[in-house]
Amino acid sequence: MGSGTKFIHPGNEIDEATGAVSTPIYQSVIFAQKDLDTVGRWEYTRTGNPTRAVLEETVAKLEGGKYGFAFASGMAAINAVFCLFSSGDHLLVSRDVYGGTFRLAHRLLPRFGFRVDFIDTTEIDCIKKAIRPETRALFLETPSNPLMKITDLRKASALAREHGIITIADNTLMTPYLQRPLEMGVDLVVHSATKYLGCHSDCLAGIVVTDDRRLAKEVGFIQNCTGGVLGPHDSWLILRGIRTLKVRIDQQQRTAALLADWLSHQPWVVDVYYPTLTGHPGRELHLSQAEGGGGVLSFRLQNEVKARKLINRLRIPVIGSSLGAVESIVSLPATMSHGALPEQMRRDLGLTPDLVRLSVGLEDFQDLQGDLAQALEN
Repeated sequence: MGSGTKFIHPGNEIDEATGAVSTPIYQSVIFAQKDLDTVGRWEYTRTGNPTRAVLEETVAKLEGGKYGFAFASGMAAINAVFCLFSSGDHLLVSRDVYGGTFRLAHRLLPRFGFRVDFIDTTEIDCIKKAIRPETRALFLETPSNPLMKITDLRKASALAREHGIITIADNTLMTPYLQRPLEMGVDLVVHSATKYLGCHSDCLAGIVVTDDRRLAKEVGFIQNCTGGVLGPHDSWLILRGIRTLKVRIDQQQRTAALLADWLSHQPWVVDVYYPTLTGHPGRELHLSQAEGGGGVLSFRLQNEVKARKLINRLRIPVIGSSLGAVESIVSLPATMSHGALPEQMRRDLGLTPDLVRLSVGLEDFQDLQGDLAQALEN
């Protein structure tokens, strides 16, 4: 099957009990047992729910994995993955990781005895030098958000495996349509399904996928034990979104590529960051492990004042911290999505207040271009 067909027909789209072509919302907490000695597949929704199970199976298949787990948010999914490790373990995390992941790894995990180092994962030698005997995990994000830095998933996961380290990749920006880290040796994939998988800005959700039975057993235990599961109705909303994933991303990344190229020729713009833009660092590597640039781009203006004025003058994109929706969303990462990073670290990474991030929606290219033009000129 082609990608578009797979997203509509993953193999579990017909409800076995009723024949419904839209997965029913099983809005029930408990499922009755025939008697005390007979427990069916469904018992209690925190442990398992038919609607959530369809979503988990669907995303696992699309990612090329066997086991999927749906959580109440992307951060709940990432937290569950970190719960695989113990006090005293050493974790390596991409330096320019999503701000919420940084906040969790920098401020919360150390309270439980974790030791975390933030490193430049785009350089394999940097990963090698950072590995210790007690290193247990390597957390990657490629392309990184918002500077679109590219990490070699194959080399990073191979190096980690040599040292008995579990590799985790945040695949939110690319989705399983454009990039499948499990196929490149990664052990666990996480998603903020709030973004492209759901896409309508109406549902928080997170996903974990793995091909490893042992890891799946542990993630399942953590999911049931901590209880941060995705509800039946929210599971249905994400399933609905997945059906149109291909056509949405096709248009979003086509528009994003055109805008990135146009912005790179504007006198007011200092730099543009987009994975498939000619001259982008790591472009060839990205195209060797992904099938497109996605719908998010960033660009730098001459100073913070101009960046703020531009954002406030835009008429079409909404101002917000999210991305991957049907509507375009613009933000200032330094004070919004990545505000949790220490100021000096933000500066070292280039996450300065002159940087604008644009998540391209489904609006017409000409309208978005015209809106950016009037905002830049004014």
